[in-house]
Amino acid sequence: MTDLGKSLGRRTLLRSGALTAGALTLTGAAAPAGASLVRRRLTLPSGVQSGDVTTRSAVLWARSSGPGRLVADVVSGRRHRRVRGPWASEQSDLTAKIALDGLAPGREYAVELAFEHEDGHRGESQVATFRTAAVHAQPTSFVWTGDTCGQGWGINPDLGGLVGYRAMHETRPDFFVHAGDTIYADGPLAEQVTEPDGQVWRNIVTPEVSKVAETLTEFRGRHRYTMLDANVRAMYAEVPLIAQWDDHETTNNWWAGEVLDDARYTQERRVDVLAARARQAWQEYMPIADPRSHRQDRGHDRGFAPARIYRKIERGPQLDVFCLDMRTFKDPNTPGLEQDKTHILGEEQVDWLIREVRRSTATWKVISADMPLGLVVPDGPVNQESLANRDPGAPLGKELEIAQVLSAFKRHGVRNVVWITADVHYCAAHHYDPTRAGFTDFDPFWEFVAGPIAAGSFGPNQLDATFGPEVVFSKHAATPNESPRHGNQFFGHAAIDADGLLTVSLRDLAGHTLWSKDLAPA
Repeated sequence: MTDLGKSLGRRTLLRSGALTAGALTLTGAAAPAGASLVRRRLTLPSGVQSGDVTTRSAVLWARSSGPGRLVADVVSGRRHRRVRGPWASEQSDLTAKIALDGLAPGREYAVELAFEHEDGHRGESQVATFRTAAVHAQPTSFVWTGDTCGQGWGINPDLGGLVGYRAMHETRPDFFVHAGDTIYADGPLAEQVTEPDGQVWRNIVTPEVSKVAETLTEFRGRHRYTMLDANVRAMYAEVPLIAQWDDHETTNNWWAGEVLDDARYTQERRVDVLAARARQAWQEYMPIADPRSHRQDRGHDRGFAPARIYRKIERGPQLDVFCLDMRTFKDPNTPGLEQDKTHILGEEQVDWLIREVRRSTATWKVISADMPLGLVVPDGPVNQESLANRDPGAPLGKELEIAQVLSAFKRHGVRNVVWITADVHYCAAHHYDPTRAGFTDFDPFWEFVAGPIAAGSFGPNQLDATFGPEVVFSKHAATPNESPRHGNQFFGHAAIDADGLLTVSLRDLAGHTLWSKDLAPA
């Protein structure tokens, strides 16, 4: 991706060229009553973002300081167009999105985003940059991780904030996959935490993060909190996001129909109610298309179908990214030993995944999952949060869904499938092979685990042999819930060259490469 120098050059061009016309108009109109307009000037307190960028489309996001209409000035080379988007109001927590279509493949875009009042006066503007995927084979790269501001470790100004985002940003990726736990709605943050070695961790704290989230306002406040960090805002302005959710966007290890037995929840313990609020807040704050993205006038819906979290992002002939949703359709947590199939993806998503991966003509099919396939993640002394169940034999319970997917890939001759994930708060490279497995009807594949990026570190977890995983590499905390101060925060980096060679590396908080693997396409 373009280096910082070019990005800064692009921003300078925007502010001195075509986009400045809007600013000049504002300045001239504001002169007669400058003082009152300054007080009303709309700002962008949470920065700007782009997301789900494909060969020809992208989603733009911003949040306003007050009611206003999102306006985007889109520039690529000499091409310039202005797009007026939806109105931001209290109903959306002042967030708004624009779905851009008809973009040119393989081009750099710089988009100046601002909100305007009903009278047309524009407020503060900021620039989001991204590059659409090319239709011809070109080198590309991306980063992924999960788990932001969890286990009591939030934004620490003494350490520079969420510096893991800065490390990812410095790799200049074409996009970023946040593989879940984008917030910790169930993890209150205190102003100070005394670490086992006596050091004091200091958090920035807001009212919404000081307790578990129960109301829509509190869920929204969790997302606003992350955007207080300058490292996050800087990265999101220049690196498109592909977001998915897991459990902590709502509460730990949740499933539909659950009723919490947790004294911290004093207003609402029905998970279905909490999850609905959590999903609304999540979709408001993530640059993922939803019906509001397509409303050109207040109260007027253009008829687009509601967004779903599982989706395919086309990144050109070398890469398709498949984002899973392993939370919405999940059956209750049990020991996982049912003879009949239980759900972690749901039948509709399973059919979609098999169909779309089979149809993909991209060299690499990267599947981003909320949780690892072969690691045991307990939920209490008996039940399993994961699909793995500690039984090394034939698939049972939720394992049967993944067995169905893996078997279909083999049956249809699908090649070059790689799984990426986070969730377990350490990094690892797993190779799955039927020669080691209790279930053998699949082709070997790799799974790469990376996280957390700003949360407590744990691990390692026990392996379940049903799909034959082998730990080729791992790095984890020395003690449970280790502070991010110790550097055991992790992200993954993937680079595909023009010939299709995929290089995957696992990196730490400082961006140092801990382990790397070259994978030649079959």
